[in-house]
Amino acid sequence: MANLYTNPNLNEGAQADADLPSTKVPPKSKPIITDVSVNGVQISEQDILAEAQNHPAENPGQAVQAAARALVVRELLLQQAKALNIEAAPEQMDDGSETPEDAAIRELIEQEVEIPTASKDECQRYYENNRTRFSSEPIYEASHILFAAGSEQHTARSIAKARAHDVIKLLQDKPEAFADLALEYSACPSKETGGNLGQLTKGSTVSEFEKALQSMHAGQMTGEPVETKFGYHIIFLNRKIEGNTLPFEHVEETIRAWLEAASWSKAVSQYITILAGSAEIKGIDLLGSDSPLVQ
Repeated sequence: MANLYTNPNLNEGAQADADLPSTKVPPKSKPIITDVSVNGVQISEQDILAEAQNHPAENPGQAVQAAARALVVRELLLQQAKALNIEAAPEQMDDGSETPEDAAIRELIEQEVEIPTASKDECQRYYENNRTRFSSEPIYEASHILFAAGSEQHTARSIAKARAHDVIKLLQDKPEAFADLALEYSACPSKETGGNLGQLTKGSTVSEFEKALQSMHAGQMTGEPVETKFGYHIIFLNRKIEGNTLPFEHVEETIRAWLEAASWSKAVSQYITILAGSAEIKGIDLLGSDSPLVQ
């Protein structure tokens, strides 16, 4: 009796071919774009697809949506500039001359959007609340002896840990032998230089190794093997250079530029939201909850 997937109209050879899974690549579906317009001015599908190239996204649909929003915002601003009789001469930009439309939008924003300047007190407050952003990272000069064993090699890791303990006991009695024991036991190429890893900064090593360094002082060796995905390490911290915090006077102008750029972005977004609220926009929800205009 034929199985449920057998086509009685096919001969045996054809049936065998029919039973094979299809290896044809299905055609890519074209992103669906509904009619998009701003106050009756249509934004063409061709323009949206071209603009989508400037909006990297996880899938074509998201890129198209982002492109449509960008063109709607541009049209809103151009219409407002025209309503206010705003014109501006294009400026020479790094990537080429500004278009007349871009110049009009720039002039519109300069005229209509008030951007507050950041005071010294505001800059100082930002500096005090974000000191780590203006500090250099500590530098560690360290050596190690690696007893290698992979994460899934349970027996090998037990042996590596025991050997590391034994070598730590030897070093506690004879710390000057670190370089010699690194050459004898370490599975790291650094053994050729006595286990010396040179200067290390944040992110130079795996997190467990880095955490151990942060808890040590210069001249100290770990009393217990440090476990990482590579195996077990004996670490000796040769030197630690503390990070320095830049004085406020050196970063005040940088902070002011950051704060004013953030204020500019927020003010322009609010201005566009006001324009969108009084416009007739079709084909896309510019003020939806996932819109970049919604703060």
